[in-house]
Amino acid sequence: MAIKRALISVFDKTGIVEFASELSKLGVEIISTGGTLSLLKDKGVPVIGISEVTGFPEIMDGRVKTLHPNVHGGLLAVRDNEEHQASMKELGLEYIDLVVVNLYPFAETIAKPDVTYEDAIENIDIGGPTMLRSAAKNHAFVSVIVDTTDYAKVLEEVQETGDTTLETRKRLAAKVFRHTGAYDALIGDYLTGLQGEPYPERYTVTYEKMQELRYGENPHQSAAFYRTPNAAAGNITTAEQLHGKELSYNNINDANTALQIVKEFSEPAVVAVKHMNPCGVGIGTNVLEAYTKAYNADPTSIFGGIVAANRAIDEATAQLLHEIFLEIVIAPDFTPEALEILAKKKNIRLLKVAGLDTIAGRESQPVITTVEGGMLVQASDAYQLTEADLKVVSERQPTAEEMKQLLFAWKVVKHVKSNAIVLVADDMTVGVGAGQMNRVGAAKIAIEQAGEKSKGSVLSSDAFFPMGDTLEMAAKAGITAVIQPGGSIKDEESIRVANENGIAMVMTGVRHFKH
Repeated sequence: MAIKRALISVFDKTGIVEFASELSKLGVEIISTGGTLSLLKDKGVPVIGISEVTGFPEIMDGRVKTLHPNVHGGLLAVRDNEEHQASMKELGLEYIDLVVVNLYPFAETIAKPDVTYEDAIENIDIGGPTMLRSAAKNHAFVSVIVDTTDYAKVLEEVQETGDTTLETRKRLAAKVFRHTGAYDALIGDYLTGLQGEPYPERYTVTYEKMQELRYGENPHQSAAFYRTPNAAAGNITTAEQLHGKELSYNNINDANTALQIVKEFSEPAVVAVKHMNPCGVGIGTNVLEAYTKAYNADPTSIFGGIVAANRAIDEATAQLLHEIFLEIVIAPDFTPEALEILAKKKNIRLLKVAGLDTIAGRESQPVITTVEGGMLVQASDAYQLTEADLKVVSERQPTAEEMKQLLFAWKVVKHVKSNAIVLVADDMTVGVGAGQMNRVGAAKIAIEQAGEKSKGSVLSSDAFFPMGDTLEMAAKAGITAVIQPGGSIKDEESIRVANENGIAMVMTGVRHFKH
C-alpha cells in the first residue's frame, strides 16, 4: 500500500510546512483544518480544507470540524475487510493513510499563574485525540504522527517505498496512546484538584522522560529520570546543569534530599548529604559561614557527598568547596569567579536551581511510593513548627538560645531516616543518628559522632521516647535541651529523667517518621 492522502492538523507547527511540502511533492493529497490550513496555503503547499471532505462547515469556533464519518470512516476502515470496502464504496468515502496531529496546549495553559477555569476547559482538545486514536487503532494500515521529531523518519520511509513499515506504524501508534493517555491524565488531575479530591477512586498520573540514566542504584539495574509536567521551581527536575558529567540515579536521589532540607531555611543555609541522609547542616549570616559549619559538622562524611546552598556560591566559598571531593554542588546561582574555580574539576556537577534563595518551607505535595503490585500515596511532610506550637514539659524552661537550636534541630530531623536523632549546637549539626531499629541506637551513634561537641548541645528526636533510657544517655553526654513529639505511655519517665538532670524538654505533638 502507499500513502496517498494525509490529514494534517497541528497546534505546534514546528517543521510542518517543510514536511507537508515534501509529502505534496510525492503526490500525497493533503487535507487540513483551521490555522494549519491557512499556514499551508500561505506557504504555497497544495491543500484542501476539511469541509471539502466532510461536506459540512467547521462550526462552534472550530469545536466541531473533524468529528465526521467521512473522516473516521477513512481512518478506521480495515483495508482487507470486504464489508468495510463495500461500505466505503457505497458511501463514497475515501481512505486517509496518514494523520499528523498534535494537541491544544492544555499543560502550558494550566501552568499560567493567572489561568481561568474557562481558559483551561477551552484548551481541552477533543477532535485531535479522537483522530489520533482512530488512526493508531488502525495502525495496520494507517500511519500517525503526534511528535514533530518523527517527521524525518516517516518522510524517509515514504520517499523510499511510498509507505511506512509496519514496525514504524506500531511504534508510532504506541507513542500516540502514551501521548493521549498522558493528556487525559493531566486533564483528569486538574479537574480532580479543583474538586479537592486528594484520593479519587482511580489515581492516574503522568510523567515526562528527561533522560535515560547509565544505571540505577547499582550497575546491574537500568533506570530513567522522569518529571511531572509543570513542575514548580526549586526542585531537581528544574535544575540547570552548568558543569560536570551526567547525573546518576543516586545523584538525583541525594540531590533531591539536599534540596528538601535546604528549603526548610530562610536564613543562609548549607546542607551536605550522603546516601539520602544529612551529614552536616549549618546556618549563618552568609553562605561561607553556613558552609563552614556544615563542613565542620562531619568533615569525614562530607567527602564524596552532595552540597546544597540556598544562597549563591561566591568565590570564597568556592575555594573551600574546591579543596574536597564532592559529587554535586547545588545553589540558586554561582558567581563567575566561583564557577571558574569549581569548574577546574572535570567531573563535579554544578546545578543551578532557581528559587532556593526565596523558598522557605514547602506546600504539601502528593508523594507516591510504589510497592509490588500497587502504590501508596500520601501528602508530603510539609508541617512547619513554630515556637508557639511547643509545650514545655520539664521544670526548667529552655533558654532563648536553646529554643533557637531546638527549632533548627527539628527542621533537620524530619529529613533523617527513622529512627532518627540529631544533635545541634551553635547553628550546626554535631551528630546525626539515622535509620536505626531502636531509638537508643540512633542516639548512641549521634552522641559518639558528636564527641565532646555533645556537651551543651540540644537533641531532636523524630518520634517519642518509648522509655527514659535515651534521656539518660543524653544527660551523660551533657545535652542540655530536648525536642520530641511526646505521646508515649512512658512520657512521665522521660520527663522525670529530664528533670533529674536539669534538661529542658519540649514536646511538639507531631512526629516525623521517614521510612
